Amino acid sequence: MTREELITIDPDILHGTPVFLGTRVPIETLFDYLTSGDSINEFLDDFPTVTAELVKQILEYSKLAMVA
Repeated sequence: MTREELITIDPDILHGTPVFLGTRVPIETLFDYLTSGDSINEFLDDFPTVTAELVKQILEYSKLAMVA
């Protein structure tokens, strides 16, 4: 999986803020939810344009990026 398969960075979408592919939901919002103690399910309920599979892939991608 590549970043381009998961994340959109486009100056025309939220001024280039990294968002979930195919949405306008910032990746940072997922991490804000998690660090605030909210669950992935709460995030998914609040942002129905993001799929559980995409969240899983973003978390895996982030994990791999941290050890690279």
